[in-house]
Order: sequence, then structure tokens, then C-alpha cells
Amino acid sequence: MMATAETTLKPKQSILQSSAAQKLLAFAALIVIFIVFSLLSPFFATPENIVGILLATAVNGVLALGVTFIIITAGIDLSVGTVMTLSAVMTGLAVTIAGLPVPVGIVVGILTGAAVGLFNGVIISRMRIPPFIATLGTMMIARGLALVLATIETGTIKPIYFNDTPIFRQITMSSILAPLIEPIIPGFNFPNAVLILFIAALIAAFILAKTVLGRYAIAMGSNEEATRLSGVNVANWKTAVYALGGTFSGLAGVMIASRLNSAQPALGVGYELEAIAAVVIGGTSLSGGEGTILGTIIGAFIISTLTNGLRIMNVPQEWQFVVTGLIVILAVYLDILRRRRL
Repeated sequence: MMATAETTLKPKQSILQSSAAQKLLAFAALIVIFIVFSLLSPFFATPENIVGILLATAVNGVLALGVTFIIITAGIDLSVGTVMTLSAVMTGLAVTIAGLPVPVGIVVGILTGAAVGLFNGVIISRMRIPPFIATLGTMMIARGLALVLATIETGTIKPIYFNDTPIFRQITMSSILAPLIEPIIPGFNFPNAVLILFIAALIAAFILAKTVLGRYAIAMGSNEEATRLSGVNVANWKTAVYALGGTFSGLAGVMIASRLNSAQPALGVGYELEAIAAVVIGGTSLSGGEGTILGTIIGAFIISTLTNGLRIMNVPQEWQFVVTGLIVILAVYLDILRRRRL
């Protein structure tokens, strides 16, 4: 009898409220966007343009992977774009000026991102500074450090080029899968950057679903106080989450430096907004406690596909920002409606 009453009182969860349905809707939106732009422009669905979309998604997607963990904890990180830039500059300094081997330079870049993420985690979890303010401050610090470090060799702010290290560009722009893909799709270049994105996504999915860090991230986002009362050291685990987010930013820094064949010290502003947008569009709730890596990857592809399509249609950049902003607002509003009905 009690079970019957509970069943009666508990509202039924509609298909639109489930996590799987959200991912399906996001994927359907991606397909619709692709079809619409393909019909509107004969240049959109060309192999060269698709490769451009993949490359644009690779960097933003890796950034978004780290942001996913942070937003799942009900936090935010506004510094990921400039941390990416700082990591790229540190990689450039290590490889071109210090003359270290490329693998060592890559490690330096990734560790730079991890260190800044650790700094974010400490000031947020230990000093109790709100994530928005803490990471806003870190964003400015990272941007300033990138500009300062870029003046070491020349005394003026200039990009750090990797022209004497051609292997560095091959990290993202060559294709180790070309022998497999070329016979199937002639002329289609599947760059290593996309392969790195997918490998990073698999690692992130494993961490979120199969490790203590992933479980505690979800628990903290769902109810941080209850998680603390259950004996979990929330400060330590939250610090670890931000350090993980910084690690992905470091990897993105190495990737964008390889793609551009240079470390651009003024680059990075605005990337954090695209990464956050990808996470939100992919179904991760800004209220915390819920999110998936697959949804984030789909969200990243939606952002890059939409931006690319609008650019091909010669839509002014300011209107591209307007469209992206409206989509983010819509995604957040849909999440609010879904949570109200749970």
C-alpha cells in the first residue's frame, strides 16, 4: 500500500528530463545544424572545412573536459583560456629557448596548467574565496604572466615560434591514422589533434565514472555539506578537481601551440566562455551534481560547427557571439526547467 502511495505521489520523470535524452537532443541539434549549413552553403560540407571544424573542436573540447569536472562540483573556472595560453608560452620557452626535448616541453606545459589549477583549488577550498572571483583573479594573473614571460628573449611581446622544431607541429597537424582513413575517404586528413581529444575524453570519462575523484565530484556538486558530514575531506578533493581541470588546460595549451606552430601570449581570452558553453550545452548542470563527458564533446562540436557555419555564411563576428550567447541561455533555462520537475 505504501509503495502504491509513493508511486502515486512521486512525479513521473518525462523523457526530456533524463540525462540520456538530453544527450540525444544535443546530438540531434548537432545533426540539424550540420544539415542546415550544408544546404545553405556548398563550401560547408567539404573535407577541408570538416577538418577545420575538427581542429577547432579539438582545443575547445579538451578545455571543456576539465571544465566539466569543475562545473559538476557546482564550481566555475574563468581562467582556463589564459591558463591554456600560459601553458603554451611555458612550452615555447622550454623547447625553443631552454632547448629541452619536445617531450619535456610538453610535460612542462601540462604541469604548468596543473599547477595553476592546484592554485585555484587551494584558494577556493582553503581560503573560501568564491570560484567566480578566485578564477577571475587567476585569469588576470595567468594572462599577465604569459605576456611577461613572452618578453624574456626579445624584450618585447612577441609570439614564440617553433620553426626550428618542425616535429612539434606534427604533434597535432600530422595524421597517424592517414594510412587507415585515406583508402576509405580519399583526401580526408584526420589530424592527430582530434585523436588526442578522443583519447583525453576517454580518460576523462573513466575518471568521472570509475574513480573516487569522479564520484566525489558528483557528490560535492549534489550536496557538499552532506558529503563533508559523511567523512569526505571536501577541501582536498575539490582542490584535486581544479588541479585536474588545470591539467586539461595545460594539454590544450600544448595543442594550440602545436597547431599554430607558435605560442601566442595574447591568445586565450574568450576560450573559457566557449568551453563553459560547450559543457552547459552538453547537459552538465550549473547547479552541480550532474554531467557527462559525452555530452561535453557533443556540446563542443555544436559550438565549433555553429561558429564555422556562421563564418562561412559571412555572418559578422559580433552576431556570432549573439547567437552563441542565446544558445547558452536557452541551454541553462532548459536545465532549470528540468530540475524544477524532478
